[in-house]
Formats: sequence, structure tokens, C-alpha cells
Amino acid sequence: MAELLSLEEAVARLVHDGDTVALEGFTHLIPVAAGQEIIRQRRRDLTLVRMTPDIVYDQLIGAGCARKLVFSWGGNPGVGSLHRFRDAVQHGWPVPLEIEEHSHAGMANRYVAGASGLPFAVLRGYTGTDLPSQTSTIKPITCPFTGERLTAVPALNPDVTIVHAQRADRAGNVQLWGITGVQKEAVLAAKRSLVTVEEVVDELAPRPGAVVLPAWVVTAVAEVPGGAKPSYAAGYYERDNAAYQAWDAVGRDREEFTKWLNELTGVTA
Repeated sequence: MAELLSLEEAVARLVHDGDTVALEGFTHLIPVAAGQEIIRQRRRDLTLVRMTPDIVYDQLIGAGCARKLVFSWGGNPGVGSLHRFRDAVQHGWPVPLEIEEHSHAGMANRYVAGASGLPFAVLRGYTGTDLPSQTSTIKPITCPFTGERLTAVPALNPDVTIVHAQRADRAGNVQLWGITGVQKEAVLAAKRSLVTVEEVVDELAPRPGAVVLPAWVVTAVAEVPGGAKPSYAAGYYERDNAAYQAWDAVGRDREEFTKWLNELTGVTA
């Protein structure tokens, strides 16, 4: 059964220096509050995994939490680049960042393989691209039945996966709906998992199309209202487009970012 913990305690227990950490959510239900708590607790040398790293990963990278990023697309959606990400890759600030780039399909299949207990996934999606020559975890493989040349990618099994959802009950069963991306697969693939939720309720009312993560696959649940902002949570609040636009100016400049970081962590100049 999943434990109900505060966000601070859950991150302290589940996220350790050197871990491989996945914070998943596709445009929707992005676990921003959990990412910022990792920054406050000054975790270091993390391998960050995410299909679409956006501003919360820009913040984690800029704060010096990451040594490596495994991803398939990165940017500030609808705005432009992630400047802290670029600075780390191009100039090693605040620390050098190693990158491992895949396609969306490759990342999704890696999570599925991890969730299925398989060592790798096979797909056609890399044919005709130069990613195999840039990424050592993309390898050619021949189908033993047809002789077709395919591509293999290793399973993803994060030390901890963190997702955000709308609700959990007091036993730790989690309910989410709307755009769900790969949250289910990422949780099932992980050694440990933390789900932040908008609210903890006595009973989960059935909803059409909802995904339920049973308590036995979730390590901890933390009630964090607004925990996905500035992304959105269907049925609770909308996406804050202005916040994404405002981040561009903060992330673009080291001094402005440092001010933001000091405010987040409570450091006084």
C-alpha cells in the first residue's frame, strides 16, 4: 500500500543523489512542484529522464541537479528554447550536462519494455534518421523471422518516477484523466514512485477514460494542490501560458535565473 506523505518527506525518502529520475506528464499534469522540491533539497548528479523536458527540467538543470538528460524533445512549449539547458550543454554552466537523445516513439517503447520486465524494445522508428550514429543506446537488430532490419533500444527502469494526478484515495490508489502520456508505463517501470495529487479523497468515483494506478505500484502519494502549475490539470485548472512566456526572460539570463533560484530555495543575497 502506498504511503501518504508530505511532498518534502516523500522527496527526501525517495530521491537520492545519483538517481535516475523520471518526471513525466505530456503538456498536462506535469509534476512541477515535485521538481522544485528536488531543487530545494539540493539533489545532485541526477540522470533526468523525460520525453519532453520543458521548464521544470530547465530549472533542475540550471540548479545544478543534473549530470545527464535522457529525452526525445526539449523546449519551452509555444515559446522557444530552454536556455538553462542550452547553457549547460554549450558552456557547462552550472555543471556540464551529458545528453542522450531518442525519438518520442523510442522513449515510449523504452518505458513499455521497462514496465514489461523486458531488456529492450524493438521498433522501426529510427530508420532513415541519424540518431543511431549519435546515440549509443540505439542499435540495429535483425528480425529472426523475416530478416527485416529493425532498431533496438534498452528498457528504461528509473530509480524513481514522479507523476502528478488529479486524485488518490487514502489507500494510495491513484486516478488520472485527460492527456495521460506515458505516466502509467513510467510508474510501472520504476523501482520507486511518487504521485503528487490535487486531492486525497475517501473514494475514487469512476470516470470515463480514467487511468487508475493501484496502490501496490505506487510507493508514496503526496497531496499537493496546484502541483502541476503552470501546466494544467483537467477538471482543476487551466494552463498558465503567461508563466511559460515569463520563464523565457528568467531562463535566458544567468543573473535573473540565480535570483529566481534564490527565491525558490530561500537563499538571501
